Amino acid sequence: MQARYRYRIEPTWAQREMLARTFGCCRVVFNDSLRCRDAAYRAGEKLSPTQVQRRVITQAKTREDRGWLAEVASVALVQAVRDAHRAYQNFFDSVARRRKGRAVGRPRFKSRKDNRQSFRLTRNGFAIRPDGRLYLAKVGEVKVRYSRELPSPPSSVTVILEPDGHYYASFVVELAPEPLPPVDQEAGVDLGILRLATVADTAGGRLDVVNPRHLARGQRRLARLEREKARHAKGSVNRAKTRRKIAIQHGKVMRARRDHHHKQALELVRDNQAIHVESLNIVGMVGNRWLARSILDAGWGQFVRLLREKAVKYGRTVHQVSRWFPSSKTCSGCGQVAAELPLEIREWTCPACGARHDRDHNAAINILAAGRAERLTACGAGVRPPISGGSR
Repeated sequence: MQARYRYRIEPTWAQREMLARTFGCCRVVFNDSLRCRDAAYRAGEKLSPTQVQRRVITQAKTREDRGWLAEVASVALVQAVRDAHRAYQNFFDSVARRRKGRAVGRPRFKSRKDNRQSFRLTRNGFAIRPDGRLYLAKVGEVKVRYSRELPSPPSSVTVILEPDGHYYASFVVELAPEPLPPVDQEAGVDLGILRLATVADTAGGRLDVVNPRHLARGQRRLARLEREKARHAKGSVNRAKTRRKIAIQHGKVMRARRDHHHKQALELVRDNQAIHVESLNIVGMVGNRWLARSILDAGWGQFVRLLREKAVKYGRTVHQVSRWFPSSKTCSGCGQVAAELPLEIREWTCPACGARHDRDHNAAINILAAGRAERLTACGAGVRPPISGGSR
């Protein structure tokens, strides 16, 4: 399996100027690739990625208005063309329903005003020196802050300039699976806002994963910085300084949330052979303007993604239960489904058997039962609500 290892790098001022030039050239080549494909489409011409590369890089270097492309590493420019081709391929696959997940829109032009810049290099564009320094083509040797060793030689590196002004190198490496000893326990996970997750396992245990609300805790400072930014004139130096302060604060929130998700996901994967979660429509749920910020602050999508990645690495299983399954409204004791259960009701009593339920724990128990049933039958029964208003 492949994974990314990301480290902070410390380029000199001269290297930063060269990195800025590379960012700009890659952005221009990416935009030229989109224009070239659009022009070819209007003219009824079909171009291969090699032909596009020849036009926007090889031939463009001979023109007076694009001669400065020769000042940066050609490897980064070639990768920019491939990124444009991949963006179009994802768009076409999404339109043709060959791509899973949410719909992918038409590729858009990159802007020099984007706060995040990046370019990618393959094996012939970088090298790691014996002293640990990272050699980048046309840039030189850059100091790297290693927090851990690379498990294998990287196949590519992406140099990133974050909005807070820090530079990072993201390596793609190959990881060998590290299967953990099997355990006789499975868990059902119900994601929420009051608690990040409520976990019910086959041993009858319950685990409440706290939701630290990292964004809510820093919201007061962020609001003050946003007001400060609004008072500065657009394009001024002081506005840029405040924008960087805001980016630094958001970076702290992001890293704290990711660290919490990593630790909790690893604990769940270690203790359970299989983990069952709901396949939530997060994009649709954030359309609720009252809950959007809280949902995004919890980071459900990132938490589930980390669960899947760690399960693959450690030989565990993550199974998703359909979002249409009424896990909260179903009594885990007798199976009775309540007619309505508003979101503000956190505890309820089953009218059939009289059992008292905590909403989230009851949902976790039902998700566990439904997930195990689907895995045992290998093809779970449909749980989408029936369409009312007529018969077939």
